[in-house]
Amino acid sequence: MKSVSSLSLAMVMSLAACNAGSAPSEAASPAIEAHVQAVDPAIGKSTDRTVDLPALQVKTLDGVDYTLAAHRGKWVVVNFWATWCAPCLKEMPDLSALDKDNEHIEVIGLAYEEIEADELKAFLAERPVVYPIAILDVYNPPADFATPRGLPLTYLIAPDGKVAKQFLGPVTGKEIEAAIAAAGGPHAKA
Repeated sequence: MKSVSSLSLAMVMSLAACNAGSAPSEAASPAIEAHVQAVDPAIGKSTDRTVDLPALQVKTLDGVDYTLAAHRGKWVVVNFWATWCAPCLKEMPDLSALDKDNEHIEVIGLAYEEIEADELKAFLAERPVVYPIAILDVYNPPADFATPRGLPLTYLIAPDGKVAKQFLGPVTGKEIEAAIAAAGGPHAKA
């Protein structure tokens, strides 16, 4: 059963990644809330709920405990990605520069795939980024974020901890800076 689920997930994610090469689009959820689809095990059907202040607690590849709440006061970019996702790989250098060049912005990369830590570390040695990376369990993703239906999937979290914007598909640092400015944050440096 698990191999069928893995295959199904891989096929859906591959197809979604192929469609994600176009311009980024906002997800259908409201700008200030994260849309979460959860499965009720009692009935086996999905249920929708919204989370105003999403929580995230993961261990990064370097062994550090990362909690979203500890980064309040800054804009946080939560980026779901995978090593096999071409649009994800294309946006990584831009997200790294965004993190490096802006004291008020932090990025966390969430590897949404079945991969061993050593394999991901080797991958990142060839494609380094300055922001922390954590591997997610695809069978138990963070409850307060929607299960990715395509990659990359990026959330912009405001300094108050609320979701300011959600991007499905590749996103640039300039688009994130524009979203921050539109939400009342600092404008991008000229």
